[in-house]
Amino acid sequence: MSDGFGDNKKVKISVNRDEINKIIKKYKRAKKLMRTNVYQVQVMDGTETYISGLIKEAKSDPPE
Repeated sequence: MSDGFGDNKKVKISVNRDEINKIIKKYKRAKKLMRTNVYQVQVMDGTETYISGLIKEAKSDPPE
């Protein structure tokens, strides 16, 4: 088994706060939509595309 980064090494990464905020906003909007009755009707009708599109996107490009 490897030692990973070891005890003495530290990794610094930079993350753009604006990109994080966009992702959080997209997630909150999706969760809010999923709680609505309109979403439930769309799922039963088979016309819902937004959430299913996000799920397909996540499955096709999983994080490493």
